[in-house]
Amino acid sequence: MPEVIRLMLCDDHEMVRAGLRSFLDLQPDMEVVAEAGTAAQALALVPGSRPDIVVLDLVLPGMSGVAALVRLRQDHPDVRVVVLTSHSGEDAVLSAVRAGAAGYLLKDVGPRELADALRSVAAGGSPLHPQVAATVMRRVTAEQRNPLTPREAEVLRLIARGLTNRLIARELALSEKTVKTHVSAVLSKLGLADRTQAALYAVREGLIGDP
Repeated sequence: MPEVIRLMLCDDHEMVRAGLRSFLDLQPDMEVVAEAGTAAQALALVPGSRPDIVVLDLVLPGMSGVAALVRLRQDHPDVRVVVLTSHSGEDAVLSAVRAGAAGYLLKDVGPRELADALRSVAAGGSPLHPQVAATVMRRVTAEQRNPLTPREAEVLRLIARGLTNRLIARELALSEKTVKTHVSAVLSKLGLADRTQAALYAVREGLIGDP
C-alpha cells in the first residue's frame, strides 16, 4: 500500500467531484491528483497524473464508465478502478465487475466508509457495497447451478422438447457436428448419462415446462 494514495475522480457532476475532493484531500494518506468530467478526459489524464486509483462513475457523457473501465484495465493495468455510482442494477454491477472493477460502491456510502474502501483497494482488497455484493452472489450461485453457456442452454431446452440432433441443427442454424459437440458438453458439465437425464434436468431446473 503506497504511503499516499493518489486518486483521480471521474464524475460528470462538478459538485460531486468537489464534495469528494474536499473530504479526501483531508485524509493524511490520500491526495486527489486529477479530476475528469468524461471518460475521455480521464483516459487522457492518467499517464500524466499517475493515479493509484480512479474513482469512476458509470454514467458519463460520451464513452460509458464500463467502456472506460475496460480501456483503463487494458492500457494501465497497475491502476485500480473503484466504481462510485447510484446504479445498483444487476446489469450495471456485473458489467463493471467483469470489466475489472476493484470495488463497487453506491453514492449513499458514508465519507469514512469511502475512505476505508479506498484504503482497502490500495492494499489489494475489493470492497463491494452490501447491496452490490448480494447481486454478485446471486449471479455466482445461479452460474454454479447452471454452468452452461447460453448456446448450450438452448441445446438443452431443445433436447428437453424431444428434438433430434438434426432438428436442433435446423432450429439453431448449426451443423449436426456442432450440435453433437454441444450435446456432449451439456452432458459432461451436468454429469448426466444421456438425453433422457438431460431432459429431466431441464424440467427440474425450470428451463422448460413439463413436456
